Amino acid sequence: MNAIKKKRKKSLNSSRNSADSIGLDAIPVPAHVAIIMDGNGRWAKKRLLNRIKGHEKGSQAVRTVVQSCRELGIRYLTLYAFSTENWKRPKSEVEALMSLLTRFLQSEKSELMEKDIRLRVIGQIDRLPANVQDSLNDTIAATRNGSSMDLILALSYGARAEIVQMVQKLGAMIQRGQLTPEAITADLVTDHLYTRDIPDPDLLIRTSGEMRISNFLLWQIAYAEIFVTPTLWPDFSKQELLQILSDYQHRERRFGAV
Repeated sequence: MNAIKKKRKKSLNSSRNSADSIGLDAIPVPAHVAIIMDGNGRWAKKRLLNRIKGHEKGSQAVRTVVQSCRELGIRYLTLYAFSTENWKRPKSEVEALMSLLTRFLQSEKSELMEKDIRLRVIGQIDRLPANVQDSLNDTIAATRNGSSMDLILALSYGARAEIVQMVQKLGAMIQRGQLTPEAITADLVTDHLYTRDIPDPDLLIRTSGEMRISNFLLWQIAYAEIFVTPTLWPDFSKQELLQILSDYQHRERRFGAV
């Protein structure tokens, strides 16, 4: 137990040193950061590489960001890993992405357990290949007691599909006489989304410079601060994350009140 405490203290001190170097305050850091990880294909194309090489390099950036967010005390991290629209990509690329996801889950399970990180998933999980679902369920079960951070992977996820599913559930309740339309509130809507027990993101980051949301957490990001960086995802670093968090700390969040 003492060894674990010493390791956590050392990790926290290292994070504070990095943060202090650019003037990042210990408080407040966002409780929930959501990231649209974009640019793997363009990263590979610039280097005359196969797109899959970009995805492989992007998985290294995932490791860096997960570790950094945990060290900084960010409680929830949601990564847009595979959208409902991504199923339209060439079959070979989709299969390679599923294989990469399985390898990532298998290789990172022990690290997530050691770092006390809980893995969660949102999206149409039933559309994923059986072996991917097995790896997900195995890692989710192994990390279910993680309490330092929740890592949420948005897989086969689309915000419109999520909202349609919510409407269908509430509609069925009305049809059964369990609910009246007048009783529907914003809180009730939230309670029927994939993220029902996850706080809304405080900060949304998009890499690659694209100025769009891409069907990601449309309900949940209503008042999130947004930061778009031109950096392609495979090149996204801990230092850039710290700089974005520093920018976040200097913004005034008004939630439409002023």
